[in-house]
Amino acid sequence: MSDHMDVADDAAFEPKVWDLGPETEYRFELDPGMCLVIVVLRGNAEIFGAELVEGKQHVFAGECKAAVYTWKGCSIEVTGRPSTEYTSDETLPMTAYANLHIAFEQMRVKALAHLRGSPIPDGPSRVTSESPRVLVLGPENSGKTSACKVLVNYAARSRMGWVPVLVNTDPREGGWAVPGAITAAPVAAPITTPSASLPLGAAASSAPTINPSNALLPLVYCYGHTDVQRNHLLLDRVIRNLGASVGDRFEANPEARSSGVVVDTPSTFAAGPANTASVRSKLIRACVDAFKINVILVIGHEKLNIEMQRTYGSQLTVVKIPKSGGVVELDPSYRDRILNMQLHTYFYGESFTPPPGLKLRSNAVYGGEALSDLVLSPASTTVGFEELAVWQIGEKSLAPSSALPVGATRTVSEMQPILIDPSKPGSGLLNAVLALLALPADGDERERYDEEVLDLGVVGFLVVTAIDIPRRKMTILSPSPMVFAGRTAIRGSVEWQEQ
Repeated sequence: MSDHMDVADDAAFEPKVWDLGPETEYRFELDPGMCLVIVVLRGNAEIFGAELVEGKQHVFAGECKAAVYTWKGCSIEVTGRPSTEYTSDETLPMTAYANLHIAFEQMRVKALAHLRGSPIPDGPSRVTSESPRVLVLGPENSGKTSACKVLVNYAARSRMGWVPVLVNTDPREGGWAVPGAITAAPVAAPITTPSASLPLGAAASSAPTINPSNALLPLVYCYGHTDVQRNHLLLDRVIRNLGASVGDRFEANPEARSSGVVVDTPSTFAAGPANTASVRSKLIRACVDAFKINVILVIGHEKLNIEMQRTYGSQLTVVKIPKSGGVVELDPSYRDRILNMQLHTYFYGESFTPPPGLKLRSNAVYGGEALSDLVLSPASTTVGFEELAVWQIGEKSLAPSSALPVGATRTVSEMQPILIDPSKPGSGLLNAVLALLALPADGDERERYDEEVLDLGVVGFLVVTAIDIPRRKMTILSPSPMVFAGRTAIRGSVEWQEQ
């Protein structure tokens, strides 16, 4: 039996060559524990707009679902066991993305020329001197995040020195941090996503400083929940805070503003129960205001397109683009696994072990990183209850506003910071994911007022792994060694326990 399995393993890792015609793509999906190695033998190929280097082994794992696209045709060598693999010529959205990229490039060039006082380049008269500030909307499984990655990667690849800001307002995805966070980062080089646990690539918040991904320095704010409806007033405020921080960066570096902004959104902004329509409208308005949006892209949703045209058509440009045929339906169990994977990856990195029979060369990369650089070494620290102040925003058991009886009001405000007492058995801190807040602008934690915790950025995430009430101490896991005395953290509803 063992010999038979060895033969099967060897057969599974025999390279297979796929010849792709112009404007076609090779699509694949990986099951848990499976991996795939792709080598471009001839031509040019890309994944989510990030180019694959010819001759180099590109490794994918972590239940990755992606597509290798080629504009002019290519030949790729694929080694591994995808649960699904096929080629398709139904790639119409890529043409739409390319046309959008050209239009956005014209906007960037005009914006930069206007800033520098240079002659405005010739181009369509309707192209303004504003940089592209794009909001991407669409229902569940429509390919919003893929579209955002393609657009920022094309800008980063254009050799014009653009550094567009990619914003993630989907707390379920977590961006470059953990689920429950909303984030923004300037993208100076194409981001690669080899795993579902790295939806926007790796960032300096948890990666070793030697890694290329350390160039991604995200702005992070804590919402604390994965459900947008959990506390929409808080999400509105956090989005506006993130927008203000992005604006501050642009004020400090006006030329960076010309690269523009691309904002990814949760599917709940696009569709949901009728009683949540006003909440969705308010959160879309928060994004439009916070990031000074001038283009809204609606992916595959006619009703939403009409709604956006009616609401914003006179103020900005609304464009409907088709949904990709390669979009994969994601079930709740998959999303739960990815949430756990993201948290594990944040603290421990990617522990990728090539399966027997898979031969990797020295030039193999995983998301642009050498395989030896993937593992992180988190720190476990014991702190006294008095050293770290932990707050929650509103009651822990706060139900969505839509679930309250008609006419009912809350006894505790959704926006009220409440200090948690770790010595109480029902504190709920064990296994809680905490957001460690930045110090106040004046640097004096003692002068901080309670509501300021709503507006401070996040410098890292922690997990409470043990609580010792008699000794008044708790054990905290952090990505790197930290001093917690006198610091402040926020607890939401996200929890994680090592398996």
